[in-house]
Amino acid sequence: MIFRARCDARCWGRDVPLEQGLIQVYTGEGKGKTTAALGLALRAAGQGLRVHIVQFLKGRPNRGERRALQHQPNISLVAFGRPSFVNCDSPDPEDLRLAQEALQHCLDIISEHRYDVVVLDEINVALRCGLISLDQVLALLDAKPPQVELVLTGRDAHPGIMERAHLVTEMRAVKHPYDQGIGSRQGIEY
Repeated sequence: MIFRARCDARCWGRDVPLEQGLIQVYTGEGKGKTTAALGLALRAAGQGLRVHIVQFLKGRPNRGERRALQHQPNISLVAFGRPSFVNCDSPDPEDLRLAQEALQHCLDIISEHRYDVVVLDEINVALRCGLISLDQVLALLDAKPPQVELVLTGRDAHPGIMERAHLVTEMRAVKHPYDQGIGSRQGIEY
């Protein structure tokens, strides 16, 4: 059977919010945390939910998800971060500033309640690197309206965040191409 997605105006602009928004965490050393969150975002948008994705620490301009999501109704994405990796042992002041800006953006978005699903991509890593504090993230969780689904991604999720979450999925690395000397591939890892 061949399925071709076809949607007219009735598919978009859901008027009914989620009855109950939960907190989800995708963490662990394995690949797939952001990919899982993007899949959830696509599914939600397909059901007419409004989705906003905030990327922490992802300043590289050629990320494939940004290009793809530009053409998706009901999904918006904003990225904060420099193009280089963050040194968690000695973060650059610009990394600190951008992470705080991202966090403030998250608080603004959640308080406006314009979105049904909000993805906080790599927020766990921003916390682990000391760019934001646990108190700030917990305050963000406290600010979540009841009908908003929050999705937090990134390895090394703090136990306090996992305790507050309704769903925690840990990606476990069993085997990875990096172990075989294969680097990041455009369209697959970014």
